[in-house]
Amino acid sequence: MTRYALVDANNFYASCEKIFDPSLANTPLVVLSNNDGCIVARSAEAKALGIPMGAPMHQWQAFCDAHGVLSKSSNYTLYGDMSARMLSILQDLCPRVESYSIDESFLDLSGYADARAYGVYIRQRLQQDIKITCGVGIGDTKTLAKFANHLAKKQPEFAGVCQLHADTPARTHALMAAYPVGDVWGVGRQLSARLQADGIETVFDLARCDPLAIQQRYGIVLAKTVRELRGESCLSWEDMARPKQQIIASRSFGTTLSDPQAIKAAISHHVSRAAEKLRAQHSQCAHVYVMLRTNPFREQDRQYRRTTLVALAQASADTRTLMAAALRGLQQIFVPGLRYHKCGVMLGEIGPMNQQQQDLFAPVEDPKRLRLMSLMDRINRDQGAGTLHFASTQLSCAWHMRTDNRSPRYTTCWDELPIVYA
Repeated sequence: MTRYALVDANNFYASCEKIFDPSLANTPLVVLSNNDGCIVARSAEAKALGIPMGAPMHQWQAFCDAHGVLSKSSNYTLYGDMSARMLSILQDLCPRVESYSIDESFLDLSGYADARAYGVYIRQRLQQDIKITCGVGIGDTKTLAKFANHLAKKQPEFAGVCQLHADTPARTHALMAAYPVGDVWGVGRQLSARLQADGIETVFDLARCDPLAIQQRYGIVLAKTVRELRGESCLSWEDMARPKQQIIASRSFGTTLSDPQAIKAAISHHVSRAAEKLRAQHSQCAHVYVMLRTNPFREQDRQYRRTTLVALAQASADTRTLMAAALRGLQQIFVPGLRYHKCGVMLGEIGPMNQQQQDLFAPVEDPKRLRLMSLMDRINRDQGAGTLHFASTQLSCAWHMRTDNRSPRYTTCWDELPIVYA
């Protein structure tokens, strides 16, 4: 039987900030979203003060000032590098690892006689090697491993590592009965409200449901969740590794913009990021969506929001091709004189790169272009994002987001390496 473990870093963004600045060890700290808008991460101390996740920073600024809460701009370069280091350690410790998010990975612990003891060792290694504290949840299915991870973080008795044993169902059921159904992986706020209205209030209530009845009322996805809570594995390793069917890159501007050159630069940058992700999963796309909007919170401005779809003559993963399509879409929806707040692109109709329906009347894409894109990706991966870029991404820097309180990129930028004084 397969035994899954989910390793999840505690307060990952906030932890990354504290690792390189020991003076912040006991300081309440929050990390802000793009343009320092909303709170997207909180240290344990900030959580204890009752600061909610996703709260607009301007509404909590006075509270943070009064309670000594430090705010940091998002430092995605640092977080991404620390995530890669964490994943590298896990891959050394376990033969099969699937990265689920920037701070979460599933591990296959089927071959370990004492899975919990090995989970303790994994936790110790991460703390020792990169100073990241994590929770480890172990179960017979991914959903049970996810719930066990939740318990590992919530209940001190587990000391950060929880294994749900198939041979102790009474203990597992008691734990499930103590937590609301909204704590189940994949059960969002709206679905949780529907379930509670039907009398399904706890995790155990959901586990006791008939999967067929759940499928008829809520769909096959939740039915699989019920089966997983019962110990029947429905999510394979391959399910976790499936390529994305949509890739989105978007961001608010640092300030409202009317300059078409600045917006073109932003669109070009977003296409470059999305295309790199597309090639990383060995895919290509046939549609490019372009989005442009004003700030809905500035009532004094004329409100405008448009999206357009640009179809490619032939599916492609070439940044130049996708960028040309996106800029054509931008030209269609751009209205001069408006003050724009955000733009973005989405790549759609994604399929495998090695499976392409040919068009007798469309020109064949030069294979050298894809090799050039792969070379750019490798250089940017090794030397840092943006080392090689298309000129159109640098038409203007006016669109760049605000990062007034960003910490140094300690591990990836020579000019920002930590300095140790003897």
